[in-house]
Order: sequence, then structure tokens, then C-alpha cells
Amino acid sequence: MSELKLVSVTKRFNQVIAVNKLNLEVQRGECFSFLGPSGCGKTTTLRMIAGFEDLDEGELLVDGEVYSSSYKKYYLPPEKRDFGMVFQAFAVWPHLTVWDNVAFPLQIRRIPKPEMEKRVKEALQSTGLSGLKDLYPSKLSGGEQQRIALARAVAINPKVMLLDEPLSNLDPKLREEMRFEIKDLQRRFGFTILYVTHDQAEAMALSDRMLVMNLGVVQQVGKPLEIYNEPANKFVFSFIGLSNFLKVRIHQGKAFPRGKEDEPIASQAPSHLGEVCYAAFRPGEVDFLSANSCEGIKGVVSRSTFLGDLVDYRISVGDQEVRVQKPKKMGLLREGEPCKIRINRIHWFPLD
Repeated sequence: MSELKLVSVTKRFNQVIAVNKLNLEVQRGECFSFLGPSGCGKTTTLRMIAGFEDLDEGELLVDGEVYSSSYKKYYLPPEKRDFGMVFQAFAVWPHLTVWDNVAFPLQIRRIPKPEMEKRVKEALQSTGLSGLKDLYPSKLSGGEQQRIALARAVAINPKVMLLDEPLSNLDPKLREEMRFEIKDLQRRFGFTILYVTHDQAEAMALSDRMLVMNLGVVQQVGKPLEIYNEPANKFVFSFIGLSNFLKVRIHQGKAFPRGKEDEPIASQAPSHLGEVCYAAFRPGEVDFLSANSCEGIKGVVSRSTFLGDLVDYRISVGDQEVRVQKPKKMGLLREGEPCKIRINRIHWFPLD
């Protein structure tokens, strides 16, 4: 059964369409991420779900109950939606202790004291804050303050947990740790998570399914691996993971890179995209070949960058450049050194 359903949801700000006819169903207990660049409409969508923004068009339902509807002229205010919310800013009250920060929303809801104490205690235990309950936020690290926000949201026993880029203010190592903690909380309490982020690694690590948006329009919905391996269009391919786009000319079923039309990068290329199109591939899907190999195409190393376990190369191919990443154990090619590369998997996209 779907927990949350959006039907043709549209939101405008003056003449700008921030979200355009969004249709979506999120299943109960699912961790669902909204992914896209800044300004794509993902936070606006979350704010409409939370009730901070009303819909201009469309309908929002939770467990079959209407929460917002432009057709029925109905809007349920956010305080009655029983959603937990965690923002990008930690949003903790500096004059309250950890315990009081977590208890405050329950006091507003007039939860009986025995029940309130039980919920706060459980929320603090689940987020590793039990030993810090009497401290004020100024004495805590950024990660601990973000745990307060999570505990506060968990304590209200929400149907749905809404998270708006909650880890973006943390350092990379702590951000990675918090991803696992959020996932553990979901498994323990069984709530549905709607997670907004522009960090693709974060979305891939957390999500059961994800939605990629651009300019207010849904580009693709699916499981992370599906979207990574089978992107719906050039935008999705470019946004999810590192990418190369070579402009190629199709001739007699073969694809030749622009500026280097003596060696094909593929002997079988699609004809339905026209004479000129893009060959798209990941930096890790390129192999270096020996100079006397009868396969591949010639190039020149224009730049090599040591990245720890990987070496990141920029290879000049004709008048274009290809990014290649290989393990450092394979040796290091020098800048200016000729090489030969083979592309193992290609996605084909029409020109913009």
C-alpha cells in the first residue's frame, strides 16, 4: 500500500514553475530520495508535503487521506500532519538541554508526562545521546547537534520523516557515519523517509528508490542501480556519477570521435539518433591497451592526477578530452605520453 501519493502537483512562484505536474507514489517504510541540482524543485516538493507551502494545482494524499487538494480547496496545516522534519540547519534551541530539545515538540502536543518521558528516553538511546541529555547544544559537536534534530523528529512517532539535506553541514567522514545511523533508525522504527539531497553518493547509499529532478520536472524514478546503469536521458547520466560525453559521427554503422575520424570507438552504433550524437561512458569503463593492439583508439595523456587509490587521467582524443580513472597499482602514465584506450560500455544520446 502506498503511504504517500502526489497527483499532478504543481507549484509556481510568480511566473516560475518550480514543480510541474509531479506524479509520485511512495510506499510505506520506503526510503525515497529527491535528487537534483540546486533550484530543481526538490525542496519545494518537500515543503509542500510538509505543509509549509500549499499546492497551486494537484493533490497530496497520505494513507488515502487528502492532506492538500486544489480540486477540493482543502489544506491540512503542518502541525496536524504528524510528520517529523529535519532541516539542513541543525535548528536546535540553544537555551534548552538535549533532553528538553527533544521533549519540546511532545509538550506542544500535550503528550502525557509518562508517555513523553518514555519517548524521549527511547529517542535519545536510539541516537546515542543518552549520556549527553543534560548538556546544552553549545557544548556539542555538529554531528551531536544533528542527532538532537533526529531524536526530536523520532520522538513524535511520525508516519513520515522528512529530511532536507540534513548532512550537508557536516564534514565528509561524519556525513558518511550519519548516513548509516539514519538508515538504522528507519529499520528500527519503520517510518517512511523522504530525503532531499544534491549529493548523489548520499542518495545512492540511503535510498530504496530515488527521483531525479531538473527544472521542476521529473527525469527518472527508480532504484539507485537502475538509474545508474540505465539512465533515462543525458541529464540523468551526467548528474549520477562521473561521466564522459564524446561527440561522434555515425558512418556505416561505426562511431568516429569528432576530430579523429580514422579510428572508430564502436563498430556498432545506433542509426536512429542521426549522423551526429553523443557517446557517453563512465571514467572507470575505459581500459588502456598496449600500443600495438589492433583495438581501441589513440590518444595523448594531457593530465594525470594522483587521488590515493586511483589515478585520474585526462586523455586528448582528437579535439576532445576523455576522463579515465584507474587503480594506482596499474602504474602511472606521464603527461604528454601517447596511449591507446578502449571504451567498454557506451550509452548513446542525441545532441542537445
